[in-house]
Amino acid sequence: MRTGWQWLKSLLFSGIIYAAMVPYGLWYLPAALRSRDGAVAACRGWSRFVLRLADLMLGLRSEVRGTPPDGACLIASKHQSFLDIIMLYAALPRGKFIMKKELTRAPILGWFALRIGCIPVDRGRRAQAIKKMIADVNAGRADPGQLIIYPQGTRLAPGEKAPYKIGTSVLYGELGQDCVPVACNVGLFWPRRGILRRPGTAVIEFLPRIPAGMAAAPFMALIESEIEANSDRLMAEAGFPLVAPPREA
Repeated sequence: MRTGWQWLKSLLFSGIIYAAMVPYGLWYLPAALRSRDGAVAACRGWSRFVLRLADLMLGLRSEVRGTPPDGACLIASKHQSFLDIIMLYAALPRGKFIMKKELTRAPILGWFALRIGCIPVDRGRRAQAIKKMIADVNAGRADPGQLIIYPQGTRLAPGEKAPYKIGTSVLYGELGQDCVPVACNVGLFWPRRGILRRPGTAVIEFLPRIPAGMAAAPFMALIESEIEANSDRLMAEAGFPLVAPPREA
């Protein structure tokens, strides 16, 4: 019965937050048309509204650990659900995402995403996608901020593993900026699929900054070990039973 009630509240919550995109979009549209600052204010305002409502309606609290960077840098984050997107954007002063190209066609969301400087990527054409991504990143240097990339390229359920993709090291080398890894446990409470949102404390954690200038291979090994180990730690804190790797004979 309790799970059924939480599911109904989750359904209502989902309807409210997506419907709220319309008044937020309309209210901020004149400012967003004048400057990118107006679009940033709209997206941050909506993100914070979602987090407050999740706490009030669902008992789903959000916690940010570590220090969100305020200067230009690359953010390499674990991606478990839409919630880590919302929490990252609410925490960063000038965040912009490397995002799937098809999301740009979403009503309201797609236009505002492009307006805040997000960079769409066609994941089906890897070589061309990386070249276009670099060109778009270079074109966007006039509006510096925190460029957010998900190194595994997609949402993964807690405990699920996938390789880290080379595009992150390409961006890191091209930008010549520090990288801030981010760990999270949000998929335990807001899964990548389905309606049910569970009560608890969803955490994103900004990890120690990696200085610019590392070679590609050690950089990729470092961000993978940092993000995975710390995400596992956050999930274990929340009670998720992590499976230990098999011992070698």
